[in-house]
Amino acid sequence: MSNAVCTHLDQIAVRDLPASVEGCEDCLRTGGKWLHLRICLVCGHVACCDDSPNRHASAHAHATSHPIIRSLEPGEDWNWCYVDDVAFLVDGIHGETRIPPSPLLH
Repeated sequence: MSNAVCTHLDQIAVRDLPASVEGCEDCLRTGGKWLHLRICLVCGHVACCDDSPNRHASAHAHATSHPIIRSLEPGEDWNWCYVDDVAFLVDGIHGETRIPPSPLLH
């Protein structure tokens, strides 16, 4: 079992999740399709997961050095740190986001 921890918790600025989102901001702009949605906990950018064709959440993290995302999928509250390569839970994140269905599943 790994003892890895996220060393970037001080960068979390998003504590209140949006009530709803239209989808992956980058896919909506380019006409792409997403599978699952993630939110950057540093700036609030909503992007698609690594199982999506364009992997916009990872691209955002690497382009901006914003290390922490949270799943926006219903019933999921996990977070991921790209730098420390670790999944974890964060206390103090509030709200639940209504998301549209994945264009790849419908």
